[in-house]
Amino acid sequence: MDILTKIDHTILKPGATKAEVKQICDEAKQYGFTVVVVNPCWIPFCKKELAGKDIAIVTTLGFPLGQNLSKTKAAECADVIDAGADEIDMVINVGKLISGENDYAYNDIKGVADCCHSRGKICKVILETCLLTEEQIVRACELSEKAGADYVKTSTGFSSGGATVEIVKLMRKTCGPRVKIKAAGGIRNLAQAKAMVEAGADRLGTSAGLAIAAELSAGLAAKLAGEN
Repeated sequence: MDILTKIDHTILKPGATKAEVKQICDEAKQYGFTVVVVNPCWIPFCKKELAGKDIAIVTTLGFPLGQNLSKTKAAECADVIDAGADEIDMVINVGKLISGENDYAYNDIKGVADCCHSRGKICKVILETCLLTEEQIVRACELSEKAGADYVKTSTGFSSGGATVEIVKLMRKTCGPRVKIKAAGGIRNLAQAKAMVEAGADRLGTSAGLAIAAELSAGLAAKLAGEN
């Protein structure tokens, strides 16, 4: 299980500085992370820092509340792609979904998914599962798949909870094989990362990538020492 290649190396805190964003890019190059996740304003900077490297730039849309107008989300999607984003993590309108406004939720997702696919980019849909019942999570997954999402994602990491093994399993069970799962929020160590992958997660969103890499290195060193 190559955990590091599944990690979306992330810095989304509002006070992130240029030096910290550069560090994330440098760490991705050093440790083999294939993705960095940054807020939209940092896309052009990351594009320069990662020039010539096979490392995708992921950004957020409607983050972290998802309450933007749908047309605003679609317009922002085009803007961030023009700036150099390879993948878009959009936040659904949780309140509309909970209210049973399925057509609104579907069209909100579809506008972004269509924009992404027309430009050859990937659309991931953040459900914010900690705010939803199981029935609502299933409905959000079904609407996301119908609207063309490439991934459904558990959490922003900015709400009242993050990914859980049980929710990842539910999402994997609900979605067809075309749709992948991204677990994010609260993944802090190697054991949690492995558990999410075993539950069905294809990608892991975390700011603890270095800690996980350190655990992997320590485990490998211990194994080699035991063999000698």
